[in-house]
Formats: sequence, structure tokens, C-alpha cells
Amino acid sequence: MNLHSEKSERLVRWLVPLALILFAVVAIYISTTFKKMPPILKRGIQPSDFPRLICGLIIFLSLLMAWFDPVKIQERVSRQTFLTVALVGMFVLLVQVDLFIALGAFAAALSFAWGERRIMALGLVGLVMPVVIFFIFDLGFRVRFPRGLLTNMWYG
Repeated sequence: MNLHSEKSERLVRWLVPLALILFAVVAIYISTTFKKMPPILKRGIQPSDFPRLICGLIIFLSLLMAWFDPVKIQERVSRQTFLTVALVGMFVLLVQVDLFIALGAFAAALSFAWGERRIMALGLVGLVMPVVIFFIFDLGFRVRFPRGLLTNMWYG
């Protein structure tokens, strides 16, 4: 291994986790702008609590990744990587229509892109899981989601 390759590997070892941590810190900052519910109306968690918990988990796992399972440099970026980035773009556009349509389409398309070909599995990921997620958060945690095509039908 030459010196240039060693420097690149050291840089990449910390660059990916630092990018993930930066993303999580920005998301935590954005969550500080969420409206607070008055204590008398609070049932369940505040709107900002869940994103902060998830971002804390991302930071913790990123640090573990950097320490125990560093990123290895690959010669070429795979086709799946470019497809995944394109699907994230699709997700961002579909969220404007409805979060759960976007979530279902993204999950099913990503599963297909990564090699899943069983229609039943794609249906579970694309249709059943968004519905389960919606009801867990809406009925269980009493978290209301942004209005969209499907959520307007549910919320009235």
C-alpha cells in the first residue's frame, strides 16, 4: 500500500461518519424550531423528541462505525449507489404529495433496486409497512403527520 492510499483510507475512515454526524446535528438543530405543545395538551412525546432520539442514535452508531468498522475505499461506485441517490430524490419529490405514498414507493423501489424480486415481499415493504408505521405513530404515540393526499383522507 502506498502513502497516498493510506492517507485516503484514513480520510475516508472519518469522512463518512463525520458527514453522518453533521447531518444528525443539523437535524437536531432543525428540531429545535418545532412548536412546543402546552403541557396540558401533551399526550405522548413532543414533536421534537423522536427526531432527537433518532439523531442521537445515528451519532452513536456513526462513532461505533468509525471505530470498529471503518469504511473501505472501493475502486468504483456501484450502480446501486447511484440508483439509491436517485430514489432519495424521488422520495423528496413524492413527499410533497404525501409522506406515506413517498415512504411506500421509496421502500419498494429501494428493495427492488437492491435485488428483491418477490412481489409479496415488495408489497409488504411498500404497502403494509407504511400503514403499520402510520398507525403506530398516529394511534400509539399520537403523532400527527403532515397533511397530504392520504393523510387528508384520514384526518378529514
